[in-house]
Amino acid sequence: MKRHRPSHLKLSILLAASVLYTATPLSARPSQTAEAGSVAPKPRMNVLFLIADDLNTRMNVTGFTEVRTPNLDRLAARSVNFANAYSQYPWCGPSRASFLTGLRPDTIKVYDLQTKFRDNVPNVVTLPQYFREHGYRSVRVGKIFHQGVPGDIGTSGPDDPQSWDEVVNPKGRDKINERDGRLNYVTPKIDRAPLGGAMAYLADEGTDEEQTDGIVASETIRLLEENRGRPFFLAAGFYRPHVPEIAPKKYFDMYPLDKISWKPATQSELDNVNPLSRGPRGYPRDKLPVEGQREFVRSYYAATTFMDAQVGRVLDALKRLGLDKNTIVVFTSDHGYALGEHGQYMKQMLWEPVARVPLIISAPGLDGKRLTSRRMVEMIDIYPTLADLAGLPQPKVEGRSLKPLIENPAAKGWNDVAYSQVVGGRSVRVPGWRYTEWNDGEGGAELYDQKRDPGERHNLVKEPKHAKLVARLKALMPNISAGRKDENSSGKGD
Repeated sequence: MKRHRPSHLKLSILLAASVLYTATPLSARPSQTAEAGSVAPKPRMNVLFLIADDLNTRMNVTGFTEVRTPNLDRLAARSVNFANAYSQYPWCGPSRASFLTGLRPDTIKVYDLQTKFRDNVPNVVTLPQYFREHGYRSVRVGKIFHQGVPGDIGTSGPDDPQSWDEVVNPKGRDKINERDGRLNYVTPKIDRAPLGGAMAYLADEGTDEEQTDGIVASETIRLLEENRGRPFFLAAGFYRPHVPEIAPKKYFDMYPLDKISWKPATQSELDNVNPLSRGPRGYPRDKLPVEGQREFVRSYYAATTFMDAQVGRVLDALKRLGLDKNTIVVFTSDHGYALGEHGQYMKQMLWEPVARVPLIISAPGLDGKRLTSRRMVEMIDIYPTLADLAGLPQPKVEGRSLKPLIENPAAKGWNDVAYSQVVGGRSVRVPGWRYTEWNDGEGGAELYDQKRDPGERHNLVKEPKHAKLVARLKALMPNISAGRKDENSSGKGD
C-alpha cells in the first residue's frame, strides 16, 4: 500500500524522508494462533487512542463555542464526554508517564522532562504494552510518551520501545519554517525560552497534509487500513496546539482578531496571584503587549481547529473501513493550558484551565448517544477503563475503570475526588470546589468556589465560614511529595 505523499512534488520528496519507522518483529509478540479444533474466539475490540498536545477545554465540544471543533463534536455525539477530567501533573513528561502507566506521579517519581519512568519502576507495564501482551498489534504515530516539541519532532525522543510493535515519527513543513526562522514571537526577545516554551506562531502556506499533524493523520489512516484484519491498539499523538502554533492560514482566517472575545487579566487579578501559583513560565502580563497576547490566543484557536480537522480525517477512515463498529475511541490531551488567565500562559500550574483536560470515550453500543458525566475523574483512569471495555483482566494500576460511568454517567457511589500536583504544589478537586496548597501550606493555600467563581479570582481560604470545608479538603490531601524543581534548558521544548 502506498504511503501518503503531500501534493507539492518538491516538498513531497523532502517530507517523504521525514516519516521514520521502527518495527519490532511480529515473532516478538504473543501468538494469536488458535489451537486446531478450538472454537473461534469472539472478535476483540480495537482501540484507537487519540491525544492532542497542550489542549485545554476551550472548544465547542466542551461548551466553549468560540473555538470550532466540528469533528470532535461528531465524535462526542456517540460518546461519553467527561466534563471534569484532570491531569495528575499538568506538564507533558510527568503527565504522560503517569497516565500511560496508570500510576500517580509520586509512584513513578517523574517530575521533569528528563527522568525515564523505567529508571524508577523498571518492570511497570504500560497501557500500550498491556494490550501488546494480550495479543494486540501495538502501534504509535507521533507523540504519545514524552517528546520535546518541536525539538524531538521526527524522532522517537525518550520513547518506551517495550510498548510498541511499530512506531512512526512524522516530520512536516512546520519544521522547515522553524529552521528558516519564519515564526512570529509574542514573548519579548530578552525573555524567550527555547522554542518549545516561547509564545510563537505562524499562519503557514501549503496544505494540511504537509504539516506534521497532517502526516500523523495520513499515517494513522494507513495503519488502520493495514491492521483492519487483526486486533490493534493504535495510538495517534497530535502535536498541536503545542507551541509553536503553526497551522495553514485558512484556520487563522476563521478567527478574525476583532472577533476574539479574549480579555487581558485585570490589575487586581494580577495582584491577587500567589507567586508560587504562576508556574516557572508564567509570563507576567506587563511584559506582553495586549494585542500580541490576542494574536497568540487566535493562533492557539487556529491550531486547535487544524488539529480537529486531522482527527476528522482519521474518524472518516475509521467509518469507511467499517472499524467504527468494533473500535473503542478515546480522545484526550496530556493537560490543559493557560491563555492569559491570571496573567499566566502555558502549564505547570494548578488553575482549572491547566489541570482540566478534554476526555471523550466512544465505545460500540453508544452510537447516537451524546452523554455527559460530571463526576470527577483522573487521567490515570484511562488505562483500566480501556482494559475493562476490551474485556481484558484489570491491570495493577492506581486508576479506576470508568466503565460504570460510561454505562451510567451519573452513577451513584462514585468517589468524586481528583488530584493534581506540580513543583511545590498539590490540589484536590471535588464537586464545586478546588483546594490547593503550596509547600504543604507554608507557601499559602487557595480555595475556590467553582460554581460562583469559575474564573478562580476570589480565594476564600481565610474566610471563617469555610473553615470546616478547608479542613475536610485538607484531610483529603494524600501524604505525597510535591516533586522537585526541574531546570530544563535543553532547547527541545516540552
